[in-house]
Amino acid sequence: MRFRAIPFFLLACLLGKAAVLDRIAIVVGAGEGVRPSIVKDSDIDRDIRLTSFLNGEPLDLSAAARKKAANRLIDQVFIRREIELGDYPAATVEQADQQLAKLEKQKFRTTAALQEGLRRYGLTEADLRFYFEWQLTILRFIDLRFRPAVLVTDDDIAKYYQERQAALSRAHLGKSSLDDLSEEIRDILTGERVNQQFFAWLDQQRKASKIQFHEESLG
Repeated sequence: MRFRAIPFFLLACLLGKAAVLDRIAIVVGAGEGVRPSIVKDSDIDRDIRLTSFLNGEPLDLSAAARKKAANRLIDQVFIRREIELGDYPAATVEQADQQLAKLEKQKFRTTAALQEGLRRYGLTEADLRFYFEWQLTILRFIDLRFRPAVLVTDDDIAKYYQERQAALSRAHLGKSSLDDLSEEIRDILTGERVNQQFFAWLDQQRKASKIQFHEESLG
């Protein structure tokens, strides 16, 4: 199946003059019967600003930073498609607001300080709320999609305990025996294996998809 070429610039006419609204940075195709997905310049810019803001890092809009953000957004294209196909539940605005309130309390103390921090990074509260809502949706998807296939045996737990007993005891004060730590170890191993399956799935999606970069838009 052939898709018609997508214009590199999205244009709008106002009073007889063309104004550039946004620019396509990446087109992610997925083969027969699946429409391509678009990642725009503004998506990359917003992702960088949000990531820098949440990590407390200086804003870096370099070509290298844009390429890292682009790769994160490509992964999100595959996740969004799978969520839609599998009808996985989305997080709610209320849950996003809870994360927003937690961030404000733990890192900024006051609403005014949070708003000032957002302003410095060129963001709005709506940007942050949408980010939290989407990240919570992704976490829920990963758990529902990959956790059921994970099996952690008693032998796996015993081996992990033997190899990391001292570190586990330091991390979980008051617990030192295998019985004391078995549930913690099960959670650790389950999380690791869920992540392994998730990243293997993402790798398969990339290999099966045609990804077209507009390099001039990424650097």
